[in-house]
Amino acid sequence: MRPTATAVAATAAALRAAFFAPPVAASRLLPPRRVLLLPLHCLSSSYSSSAVPPCASPSDSQPPPLPALMDAQFESFRAQLDGSSALRDRIRAVVSEVESASRAATAALLLVHQPVPLADVLGKAKLQVEVIKGLYSQLAEILKECPGQYYRYHGDWRTETQTVVSMLAFTHWLETGGLLTHAEAQEKLGLSSGEFGLDVEDYLTGLCFMSSDFPRYVVNRVTSGDYDCPRKVLSFLTDLHASFRMLNLRNDFLRKKFDGVKYDLRRVEEVFYDVKIRGLVPGESKQEVAQS
Repeated sequence: MRPTATAVAATAAALRAAFFAPPVAASRLLPPRRVLLLPLHCLSSSYSSSAVPPCASPSDSQPPPLPALMDAQFESFRAQLDGSSALRDRIRAVVSEVESASRAATAALLLVHQPVPLADVLGKAKLQVEVIKGLYSQLAEILKECPGQYYRYHGDWRTETQTVVSMLAFTHWLETGGLLTHAEAQEKLGLSSGEFGLDVEDYLTGLCFMSSDFPRYVVNRVTSGDYDCPRKVLSFLTDLHASFRMLNLRNDFLRKKFDGVKYDLRRVEEVFYDVKIRGLVPGESKQEVAQS
């Protein structure tokens, strides 16, 4: 049975009224809330500093002083730096004396280029070596006050040590005609392989410095009639250069000094060549020189 037109119209009117009716307010669905009202002066103080409780006085909002821990830490730093500076001053005072003694020994060795007996030259140089040995003992005593910090202060005596090794190596060659080993250099300076020893790079750099003394020495010896000296020096420098070639030297200070050894070797070779082509090498006749 079909609904009448009146029923259809009533249903449509009801749906239209439900669709266009205003929604129920959300506030009617939620329970009522309690609102706490504060005085205005308390609200203003709470916005000024979040760390200050409401209704606090202005004197309580000052920043706190530096923590005592920070002061103690920097006071410790200050004491360490002052102690390090005082220790470095003591080291430099001894190193200054080492430099003076080294200059005196080098000046004594310069007499080897003059017609002076070799024994007298070496005797004057050895006197300064004993002085230097005592100064290195003083350095070792100072370094005992800061164990484990050898390389922290090593730069204060590095250059002077390289010069001393050069002087010792040249003196040793004049005496024996051979190379001063690392162990022998340590022994001459009174050093050990423990806490205070001779750095390997300082030893190698000193050997490079030593090679610069040979070109002048060879020329002066040939001038004085010692025609066999270029051969001896050339043999020694050739072996030294070949030994350095075994090292993997990088592009640093030691590598640059090693390059100087090559130029010193070349200058000695030129002197030896001049002596040889003139037939002045002992034990070789001019015919043998021409055949070679």
